[in-house]
Amino acid sequence: MALLTEINTSVEVQNYIDHVFEKVKRRDPNEEEFHQAVYVIFKSIKPVLMKNPAYIKHNILERIVEPERLITFRVPWVDDQGDVQVNRGYRVQFNSAIGPYKGGLRFHPSVNTSIIKFLGFEQIFKNALTGQPIGGGKGGADFDPKGKSDGEIMRFCQSYMTELSKHIGPDIDVPAGDIGVGAREIGYLFGQYKKMRGRFEAGVLTGKGLLYGGSLARKEATGYGAIYFVKEMLNDQGQTLAGKKVVVSGSGNVSIYAMEKAMELGAKVIACSDSNGYIYDEKGINLDTVKQLKEVQRRRISEYALIHPEASFVEGSSGIWSIPCDIALPCATQNELDVKAAETLVNNGVKVVAEGANMPSTADAIAVFLENEILFGPAKAVNAGGVAVSALEMGQNSSRMSWSFEEVDKKLQEIMKNIYHNSLTAANEFNKPGNLISGASIAGFTKVADAMLEQGVI
Repeated sequence: MALLTEINTSVEVQNYIDHVFEKVKRRDPNEEEFHQAVYVIFKSIKPVLMKNPAYIKHNILERIVEPERLITFRVPWVDDQGDVQVNRGYRVQFNSAIGPYKGGLRFHPSVNTSIIKFLGFEQIFKNALTGQPIGGGKGGADFDPKGKSDGEIMRFCQSYMTELSKHIGPDIDVPAGDIGVGAREIGYLFGQYKKMRGRFEAGVLTGKGLLYGGSLARKEATGYGAIYFVKEMLNDQGQTLAGKKVVVSGSGNVSIYAMEKAMELGAKVIACSDSNGYIYDEKGINLDTVKQLKEVQRRRISEYALIHPEASFVEGSSGIWSIPCDIALPCATQNELDVKAAETLVNNGVKVVAEGANMPSTADAIAVFLENEILFGPAKAVNAGGVAVSALEMGQNSSRMSWSFEEVDKKLQEIMKNIYHNSLTAANEFNKPGNLISGASIAGFTKVADAMLEQGVI
């Protein structure tokens, strides 16, 4: 297809979008999650392409969907029985137009090329929204930390970093944590990187422990940031979180600290989950118990009901969306909230849905929320708080300074407020009033696309 040099009609723009999307699917036919992420962005930015024909003239879409670099590698390690195990490691360095690659590492059996590419692609625009000079990347392995000893996890992390260390650095690519990669894993990864390089480079990883260059409020950042975003959404409606019933999927860092901040602002969190099922506590979740079970003891959420017999545990985590609530926060994993769950939430009177995880709602579910005028916050905006504070950690490492929790939290609040208002402004500018999916995609895309145009064809 010849690229357009002058855009006259909506049909011509759509033909260009369809051409690039079909090429994406043809090149990598089995990468469904990546196709889904690309589709959402392409659907949102059509009015931008209408207004800015230079993006088509210079073929920005085809360039932005192709990673600058995709690295896959073998990760051999020895388990506690002395047997050699082999996993597959990944790192996608997707786009560096506005800064070094930045994005987490995910250790989970579901990890494959499609998952890593969808996460990395989303990270491009999420990072741009934060206003920080960071590009998009993502990584991980199909390794499952669950049920593994500390020694096994350490040996895996050391093997993984032995290869990854060749491709990262403070001004090249700065990984962080994600599902299955917390403070323990980051510590093992950093220790191996330091050994491999023979020098202390604090800025090569974020989410580090406070003793060796970590930032206060990093652990809380994604969850707190999600609630700060919801707060802005409600403020525009003349409402607050006070008295609202909240359901949160997941019980990892994002979920725990979203619950914590929601409770601080007066909301009542009544349910949360893990991969085995969910707990429902009509009186309100006891967060201290959840933290003890998940952060200290690494136990299943079902044990909450043994400690609080007034609460109930239900097997199967998807059923959590059947609980009536004012605010739903999907904070577990991709595509956890489908069209049936969306319809149930709407029928039960949900007012706000905000995505704390990466792409947790299917396209059909999102359509249900928009059709019913539910306030909807997309992941690339709502869960940007974690990477925003990661960038602040990088800044502290570069200056060899440490900021107080209050300083970091204040900066986080301002960043999330700006993300919300920039997304809203972009949506209104391109005749998508109130549509934060379109607004966030447009605001992130234009920043990256303009940087790519200024840097030429590279």
